[in-house]
Amino acid sequence: MASSNEELVKTDEIEQTDNLLSKRYIGLETNVWAEFMTLAEQHKAVNLGLGFTDYEPPQYFLDIYDETVREHSVSLHQYTRGFVIEAISNLYSSFFNRQIDPFNEILVAGGAYASLFNAIHGLINTGDEKPESIKQDISSSSDWILDEKELDLMFNSCTRLIILNTPNNPLEKVFTFEELKHIAYLCQKYNVICISNEVYEWITYDKNKKHIRIATLPNMWQRTLTIGSAGKTFPSTGLKLGWTIGPKGLIRLCKIVHQYSVFICPTLSHEVVARCFEYELKRLNSPECYLNSVSNEFLEKRNQFAEVLKECGMKPIVPDGGYFILANFSQIGLFLRVSPRKPRPIRREAVPSMSSDLARFLVCC
Repeated sequence: MASSNEELVKTDEIEQTDNLLSKRYIGLETNVWAEFMTLAEQHKAVNLGLGFTDYEPPQYFLDIYDETVREHSVSLHQYTRGFVIEAISNLYSSFFNRQIDPFNEILVAGGAYASLFNAIHGLINTGDEKPESIKQDISSSSDWILDEKELDLMFNSCTRLIILNTPNNPLEKVFTFEELKHIAYLCQKYNVICISNEVYEWITYDKNKKHIRIATLPNMWQRTLTIGSAGKTFPSTGLKLGWTIGPKGLIRLCKIVHQYSVFICPTLSHEVVARCFEYELKRLNSPECYLNSVSNEFLEKRNQFAEVLKECGMKPIVPDGGYFILANFSQIGLFLRVSPRKPRPIRREAVPSMSSDLARFLVCC
């Protein structure tokens, strides 16, 4: 205890914590997604900003969830090594054209967000360079074509990894085989690791533009970490369950970060997703398969919402896949109100730089 002649720290001094924030988070104090959610709830508005639906997952998913919660099993309420890894292996092995080792080539985390965190923090160091974003004026996500020469200039001997997102968010472009082939070429030429965020893998709208996993390209398995999401798949973002698939050596690096940050993921979510995947695996080649038919449901919503945006005077960028649609609103006289707050250094970007005339809307409500 402090002696009577020692001055105690005042409460108001303790509350001034700005100078205590770790330097790596300076500029990230405000989360736009959290603000959107709060504002939508406060004003009873339809939230078209965040990537979750306003309707329930498929009925069989709800039935499995209900059955799992009601089971009197001690193991379902405690730490677990993970029930879902074997189900992921059973489902994805055929997609990757190889037998995936569930214990050494899969890591389950608290959503794709955590999976990305594990992969990035396991591979990069403070001071590593990052590329600048570019802006383009387009009318369809298909119009966005990878500039191979420009991409070539971004690779050098210092390049450690590339983060690929296909179908892309927010543009919702589905990368073509030729584009992926060139990315793979650069990764191999410069010995670069590819983190492939594929959480919207089941949602593609054009039969001629199917999702291609870059890890399936020649010599790319050993240098690719592929990330998936249960929340985006079913959809049920409250599950907070994602996974990383990749070679043993790279998965080990992710595990090191994971075990000293989150350690374990919700056991019930493990079991629910495992049972759902096993259910889907049995009917994978049938018309009833949810994984193969969900894009049809989203396609109808995409087309309808694109027409609504046009009627409102906006210019939609029609997506190839995914949850979202971008629209140019420059013709309707809207303007962005910039916060008068004191400028702060921004050290990281959560999404690619885009024109200030573009807005992103959710199409799956």
